[in-house]
Amino acid sequence: MSYSSNNDRNDRPLIGTTALIVSISVLTVMIGGCAFGYPKYKVWSAQMEGEAELAQAEGNRRIAVLEAESKLDAAKSLAAAEVERARGVAEANAIIGESLKGNESYLRYLWIENLDKGGNSVIYIPTEAGLPVLEAGKR
Repeated sequence: MSYSSNNDRNDRPLIGTTALIVSISVLTVMIGGCAFGYPKYKVWSAQMEGEAELAQAEGNRRIAVLEAESKLDAAKSLAAAEVERARGVAEANAIIGESLKGNESYLRYLWIENLDKGGNSVIYIPTEAGLPVLEAGKR
């Protein structure tokens, strides 16, 4: 029996030494893995970050292009509306101008009516004939 108890005492330091060697080996492998893997991870991380920034930049560019196209379409529509408005004004002016030809008495009536409404002031400029400037071309 003393042989087996002596053998147990000898096994215990061997188990402790084996555990220490395994622990040191695992720690060495972990440190080596980190030393080798960390630079690779940094490269991969930088690559992923660059791809994310590129995707963001492309998205921003698409948004800017769509906004510019929208502004162009709006400007074209506003220009077309302005042209149509100008055509309407020109047509109305042509109709009014045509209807007022030969109606000098009606125009004189409108002028007198506006004088009667008040708040308007008429300035007479003396001429050789003593007539207002509006009447000067008739004589």
